[in-house]
Order: sequence, then C-alpha cells, then structure tokens
Amino acid sequence: MLASDPDFGTQKRVHKAYKYRIYPTKEQQQLIHQMFGCCRFVFNHFLGLWNNTYATTGKGLSYNTCATQLPALKGQFDWLKTVDSIALQSAVRHVADSFDRFFKKQNQAPRNRPTATLQLKKTNLSSRS
Repeated sequence: MLASDPDFGTQKRVHKAYKYRIYPTKEQQQLIHQMFGCCRFVFNHFLGLWNNTYATTGKGLSYNTCATQLPALKGQFDWLKTVDSIALQSAVRHVADSFDRFFKKQNQAPRNRPTATLQLKKTNLSSRS
C-alpha cells in the first residue's frame, strides 16, 4: 500500500485476542506454584535491596546491577536453580520497571508481593522436560 493510494490510512485495523485455559497435572501445578513462589521471593528480595540502597545513597539500583546479582542469589539459595531462569529475570525486570514508573510519577511506590498476587507472563517452561 502506497501513501499515494486514496485508501491509505482509512482502513481499520482489527485486533484479535485468544484466551487459553490449561489443565495442568498435579506435578505441573506444583511446578507452577514453585515458580510463582520463587519469582515472588526474587521480586521481594530485590525490592528490599533497592529500597535500602535508595535510603542510604539517595539513588536506586539499575536492572543490570540487580541482574548481575541474580546468579549469586541462586548460589545462596539452591532451590532457585530449579525454576526457569527467564521467569526470575522477568521478576527482576518488573522491580526495575516499577521503580522507573514510580520515579516518573506514573505509579505509587512498589510494594512487597504477598502470596498469590504475582502473575507470570514470561517463561520458558515449555522447553523443559
């Protein structure tokens, strides 16, 4: 379609959405709950670290600073090694994004995530057997 076309820009775009319902087995449910718990732990850990750093220095952390500390955290807590690494990195990314939005006055200050409120959108669980 060219800009010189008289119908250029007048066509409507159609957005499609799909909903899927999964029926995991008991073992898969356990893995999903374990992943949510680990992501919640990582989110709360780096949120606390970020708040402490901001209180002492007046500056927060960056995503890269937190992401480079993730392997050390996995070394400290062996049970973090059993879940998908992409999900844990996404939890760190969510901490960084929530502080970015807070400093831009778009949201309130980030809070700890209690049980059963964390939603996971990015994972690589399908590649694991």
